[in-house]
Amino acid sequence: MTELSAGMQAPAINSKDQDGNPISLDQFRGKTVVLYFYPKDDTPGCTAEACDFRDNYQQLLSKDIAVLGVSVDDEESHKKFISKHSLPFPLISDTDHKIVNDYGVWVEKNMYGKKYMGINRRTFIIDEQGVIKTVVKKVDTKNASAQVLELLSV
Repeated sequence: MTELSAGMQAPAINSKDQDGNPISLDQFRGKTVVLYFYPKDDTPGCTAEACDFRDNYQQLLSKDIAVLGVSVDDEESHKKFISKHSLPFPLISDTDHKIVNDYGVWVEKNMYGKKYMGINRRTFIIDEQGVIKTVVKKVDTKNASAQVLELLSV
């Protein structure tokens, strides 16, 4: 698959959020969308990233920016993660790996010589028409929202 980059149409998303409600990228047309992919609920880096978006959520909302998190965790795991950390934005459950494959973030990883498949942390900033504005490949988990705001210069 071709690596997604700025100027490309963002692949469609038709999945479910943490409450089992249907969620699609089309629901957010007219807004800038921060679509961030993270490896696993309630792990240190993923928690830091989610909490940074939480702590700056009102600032993002005031600039008409929607935040959506995606991992391959199930809805129940997402519910617990949201509840534990008071996350105000939806988390998309991608247990069938369709979204992570469409966005090219499901990759072979290597830790301590052991190879396994997992999510390569990425943030896609998608414009009001569903076109990718930029892809953040080196996410600063503790300052993810500041990275986004800087890239959008808002």
